[in-house]
Amino acid sequence: MSTSTNSIGKSGESSASTHLIKLGFKIIERNWRHRRKEIDIIAEYQDYIVFVEVKTRENNSFGNPEEFVSRKQQRHIIAAADAYITSRDIQKEARFDIIAITNNFGKQEIVHIPDAFYPLL
Repeated sequence: MSTSTNSIGKSGESSASTHLIKLGFKIIERNWRHRRKEIDIIAEYQDYIVFVEVKTRENNSFGNPEEFVSRKQQRHIIAAADAYITSRDIQKEARFDIIAITNNFGKQEIVHIPDAFYPLL
């Protein structure tokens, strides 16, 4: 990942965290890693432990950011979430959200998709 792409991603994750906090989420972890798998944001919201994948793009010329969360990537997030839940003996129900951020002409658009995918392997 190039430095520019990395900085766009980190900026998007910060915006996503701010967005979630405004909605009443409690951020538990950012960029949590299990082996080679990473979860961008882990948060608590009501009775849920929420695993959030953040996709940030400079524009949507090639499609909306959320369209780029592949089934393979979903399986990786689910596997990492399972490891997180097991290692911390979490008793809350898991939820998988996507936050898609597009920076079109300096205007940031945030789309939050709760329950974006389910842990069906």
